[in-house]
Amino acid sequence: MSITDGNTVTFEYTGRLDDGTVFDTSREDVAAEEGLADAQPERDYDPLTVEVGAGAVIEGMEDGLRGLSAGDAETFEIPPEEAYGEWSEEAVQEFETDELRGMLGETPEEGAYLQAQNGQQGEVVHVDEETVRVDFNPELAGETLTFEVEVVDVED
Repeated sequence: MSITDGNTVTFEYTGRLDDGTVFDTSREDVAAEEGLADAQPERDYDPLTVEVGAGAVIEGMEDGLRGLSAGDAETFEIPPEEAYGEWSEEAVQEFETDELRGMLGETPEEGAYLQAQNGQQGEVVHVDEETVRVDFNPELAGETLTFEVEVVDVED
């Protein structure tokens, strides 16, 4: 059965950046080899199950799965516009240091993560006496992603 929208698909995957760095995987052996398992010791490494076309995964992943069948293994490259979007200067926000210090009870440090009221997470990328800059771009914004996928099961 060839995967189409509405199918429930279970698959193993490994995601890499252009430089070959593994940023995510469903395979425990790959996670251990790449140091991901140490960084997330509570995580279960299991195949992912999604409904294709429901928007549960990035657009490029859904596009790559369509047409595959159970047992197929494929590698596909996903450009930023079909993944997490291009990096945008507009997603970097500036705050007054005193105002942020008042809200947080302390001055944030570069490299720290803050959560906005809308639930979005951002990384503090600059701190001085007057301003704090927080980057709310997704971590993988602007990245071309390569996924190695093995389809385990397909259901109507």
